[in-house]
Amino acid sequence: MQRLSGLDASFLYLETPSQVLHVCGLLTLDGSTMPGGYAFPEFKRRLAERVAVLPAFRRKLHNPLWNLNHPVWVEDEDFDLDNHVHRIGLPAPGDDRELAEMCAHIAGQRLDRAHPLWQCYVIEGLPDGRLAVLLKMHHASVDGVGGASLIGYLAGLEPDAPLPELPAGERHNDGLPTRLRLLRESADSLLHRPFEVARLLPELLGLVPKWAMKTLRGKGMPVPFTAPRTSLNGTITGHRSVAFAQLDLDAVKQVKDAFGVTVNDVVLALVSGALRQFLLGRGELPGDPLVATVPVSVHERTERDHGSNQVSAFFASLPTHLPDPAARVFFLAEANRRAKDHHYDIDADMLADWAQFSPASVFGLGVRAYSALRLAERHPVVHNLIISNVPGPPMPLYLLGARITGLYPLGPVFHGAGLNITVLSTDGKVGVGLLGAKELVKDLWPLADALPEAMDELSKAAPV
Repeated sequence: MQRLSGLDASFLYLETPSQVLHVCGLLTLDGSTMPGGYAFPEFKRRLAERVAVLPAFRRKLHNPLWNLNHPVWVEDEDFDLDNHVHRIGLPAPGDDRELAEMCAHIAGQRLDRAHPLWQCYVIEGLPDGRLAVLLKMHHASVDGVGGASLIGYLAGLEPDAPLPELPAGERHNDGLPTRLRLLRESADSLLHRPFEVARLLPELLGLVPKWAMKTLRGKGMPVPFTAPRTSLNGTITGHRSVAFAQLDLDAVKQVKDAFGVTVNDVVLALVSGALRQFLLGRGELPGDPLVATVPVSVHERTERDHGSNQVSAFFASLPTHLPDPAARVFFLAEANRRAKDHHYDIDADMLADWAQFSPASVFGLGVRAYSALRLAERHPVVHNLIISNVPGPPMPLYLLGARITGLYPLGPVFHGAGLNITVLSTDGKVGVGLLGAKELVKDLWPLADALPEAMDELSKAAPV
């Protein structure tokens, strides 16, 4: 038995039919590299071998009425791979837009909490004999870095790579815990909660004035509720739109070196340029910078086990108001430096520590009321969108024997911020996954098509 951390469990509590909180990874594959060529039964057999040694794929939620704490993970003693692996034929013409439309439909469907919280869709019918896989996992069980790692464990460096070793920190789950054990642990947690609050409160109270001073002096990150309103910022439903793009990693690194900035600065400049063109095309480019929430991994900043999600986040100004691409890079380099310094004032464990107190009933009722009353359209905009930048394996990978030719992560959207852009670099390429709330942004392909143009802009503007 493994108990979910408060941060992991919060993704369960905040989920509704319209705000689905799983993450997806779209992989395009060259099936001809599989020994003997691609065949679905062989692909599924190889997947079963790996699922058998990775506990994260066979654990399910257990949350009976007598559990007064966060849910626990337990081994699914009736695990059946057929509940999780699905074979789909892509309708003609089988191009990227057809693939994205199918992925959008799948991404809008909730995972069944009676089973382990993941699904794998093998999609056939792409041109030239290619295929695709859409892997869907709940955010309660994985974050961006963890998702990239899990794909790494399913894949190998060669088409006939051996089975992976068990990831560090992974362990097999026991069967169902007894009622007495759950009651005892729940009572222990409730008894210790006041002492935990007393321990954490001084640090939080000391942080508030420090943060406020940096904000007032203009030396910190953007302030929530100050983002300009766009059509991306409203109440969402369960319908999704998807698009994706692939760029050259060397081009990103060349721009980074030419400007003397970080890869993350270039990624945000790239996205800012594409968003500028996208919003100009919709006739709604605001005169102020957009504000993005940027999740940040704290895997390397903490030595404590906080469960599957080890993340924090900061707010970033996106200079969509600046027409000059070089000016956007310099703006971001300075703004990101200030935001990161501001963000690093927060202890890496603070978010996870306070999330331990997240109440399921309050979160659930709050999100439903927020959606029903359409409050996202009635208060100032917290942030415009979410942007994630996740490092992936730098070498070629073979998923169950099939060479990975494209990897596009698709993160969730929330009420008030109906666009998620997630960037992942691997094998000399940069995959950009775009997922939106369909009622707010029906067609994301103009934004995806603007990304290569924004990359060209940056390359031409780079100092020689």
